[in-house]
Amino acid sequence: MRLAFWRAGKDKALIARAVSKSKGEAAPKVEAKVEAKPVPIVAKQAQVESGDIDLHALGAALARKRGWIIVPTVLALVASLAVVNLVTPRYKSEARILIDGRENVFLRPNSDRTEERQALDAEAVTSQVQLVLSRDLAREIIKKNKLADRPEFDPVLQGISPLKSLAALIGIGRDPFAMTPEERVLDAYYERLQAYAVDKSRVIVVEFQSADPELAARVANSIADGYLVLQQGVRQEQAKNASQWLAGEIENLRKKVSDAEARVEDFRSKSSLFVGTNNTTLSNQQMGEVNTQLNNARSMKADAESKARLIREMLQSGKPIEASEVVNSELMRRLSEQRVTLRAQLAEQSSTLLGNHPRIKELKAQLGDLDNQIRDEAAKISRSLESDARIASGRVDGLTVSLEQLKKQAASTNGQDVQLRALEREAKAQRDLLETYLAKYREANTRETIDTAPTDGRIISRAIVSNTPAYPKKLPIVLIATIATLLLSSGVVVTGELLRQTAPRAAAVFTPAPAHAPAAVRQEPFVQPVVEPVMGEPAPLQPEMTADAGVTEFAEIEQLAEGLRAAGAAARKVTVLGTASGEAITLSTLTLARHLSRDARVVVVDLAASSPTIAAVSVDASAPGLAELMQGEASFAQIITRDKLSRLHLVMAGRPGFDRSLLQSPRVALAIDALLRAYDHVLIDAGSASDLPAELLTAHARAVVVPDASMAPDARTQMCEQLTAVGFSDVTMLSRPVQASDAVEAPRVVAA
Repeated sequence: MRLAFWRAGKDKALIARAVSKSKGEAAPKVEAKVEAKPVPIVAKQAQVESGDIDLHALGAALARKRGWIIVPTVLALVASLAVVNLVTPRYKSEARILIDGRENVFLRPNSDRTEERQALDAEAVTSQVQLVLSRDLAREIIKKNKLADRPEFDPVLQGISPLKSLAALIGIGRDPFAMTPEERVLDAYYERLQAYAVDKSRVIVVEFQSADPELAARVANSIADGYLVLQQGVRQEQAKNASQWLAGEIENLRKKVSDAEARVEDFRSKSSLFVGTNNTTLSNQQMGEVNTQLNNARSMKADAESKARLIREMLQSGKPIEASEVVNSELMRRLSEQRVTLRAQLAEQSSTLLGNHPRIKELKAQLGDLDNQIRDEAAKISRSLESDARIASGRVDGLTVSLEQLKKQAASTNGQDVQLRALEREAKAQRDLLETYLAKYREANTRETIDTAPTDGRIISRAIVSNTPAYPKKLPIVLIATIATLLLSSGVVVTGELLRQTAPRAAAVFTPAPAHAPAAVRQEPFVQPVVEPVMGEPAPLQPEMTADAGVTEFAEIEQLAEGLRAAGAAARKVTVLGTASGEAITLSTLTLARHLSRDARVVVVDLAASSPTIAAVSVDASAPGLAELMQGEASFAQIITRDKLSRLHLVMAGRPGFDRSLLQSPRVALAIDALLRAYDHVLIDAGSASDLPAELLTAHARAVVVPDASMAPDARTQMCEQLTAVGFSDVTMLSRPVQASDAVEAPRVVAA
């Protein structure tokens, strides 16, 4: 299989004969081109079955029947002006209420004064809006402002028009006489009232409309004031109900507390569990005092015994008596003073007398006598301390016996003490609850008597009298009525013209045309390719241009590029294919892409992989391609490279030796769609399209055909027809392919 359009299965034999004929007569026709101009291929408009819209006919119909459009439009303008001026205007006033939900700190209960109140949420503000719209508040406002006496709110007072009565009879409207006066006034009241919460705030807007501007402002302010009064009344009612309930509960609690305390005292008297100081029973208090005395007696005993033992040890060892009891004794102090005096005299006499002198002997005898007296006195003190220790021991024994008796008595009263504590806890709980209820009762009673109870909101903007009507909106109503009538009348005229229009649909049929006939479809002349040197090599020779190529000052490729630019989004995808594989298809694709890349983002996708030119002009000849992208070995950023000589981007088919079956994957179409979203033009080098899916090449694409130089004109025409039939939106066939110079061996680059 060759080209994709051959897969359509239409006129295969005809195409084969045309191609074979063109190949057989190639030489004579090339020679004939030197003598005569070639026969261009044009597209002749053939009138076929109708169905297309003729815009010129629609414009002519609108101009012809402009009276049917202008007259209703003017009438609608006049009628809308009359209506908006006859309608009784309404004036609107608004009041704003801030819902802060914060009470005066001095009016809060004592338990809540240290707590910070949480801000109201959106649901709470919406609930307050419904309170503003409540029927109870509406009845108060209607009664306060005497709205029921105004014909504006009760239409029965001024009579019902026959038109409204007829509408009520046929069920279109409500019969005012079938409604109660309260229902009629409430309907009119809610029709003119609008209350809503300002977005992202806690502000409620109250809007009211009336034919009397002063009444509108007065009612709006009355609604705001009534809302606050309603909240105050609700709070006072709550406080009143709470105080009444608390009063009954307090009386019951007082009786319960009295009974509980009586049971406690009665049980205490029966069980002899009297309370002493520090809220303790007498038995426990006595046991504590005896225990304290016992500890003191033991301490005194131990102290006396230790002091007597110390003095006795000093006497036995012959050491000086230095105990505090001995030293602090009055007799011991006098004896110590006499001893000191005698020792002073002995020292004084020893300085003049010898040791055997009677005076010296006398003084020594006196010192010895004093020492004996001191030791005797210390022995007496020791014996006195031992006596004190024995006395303390007897007291310890007595106190121990008393403590044991008290312990036995306390053990016998433990069960009664447990019952007493249970009765006391119950009495205390009842007493605490009574005190709590009393505190709440005082707070509720105080709130009930306050004239201005705290509310959740406050008025931040009061309504004022407005002199500008809010209804009807004259200019918008007149404009809407006029424009709607204009569009409706124009639509009626256009619809009638479309129903009568029998304009045929034009189909492009490619047929040979004489040389002097104007071309209905673009005829691309032969291009004179410009060959630039690559990598410092000498510039190749320019291909010769035939004298009958039809080019005056613009090259064929450049004219084709201009046409694609003018087409815009319709030429985002361009498929370049040829009748035979070769380098000419790739050179033609690069030349066209470089022309387009001057002022647009263009990428060339090589699906043929039959020519090394793409790799030669790329800045990275070893870059991966679509085959590696399909295998997941490369990303989009890796397969897109740049052209060495322009702003053009290139995407190669794959590295040498890749599997061409990867290009038939449905993911290739997804990759092409991704490129279409990123680039202004995507040019696909399809080669001869021998093994590529037709949908990949034809979907939302234009075709540029690079024919064989020897291809006959009738074969070209039939090829264009077949390409159009398989799905290309537009087909352009070059007069001849772009060829590189034969003067060099390496592939050359055709630059724009």
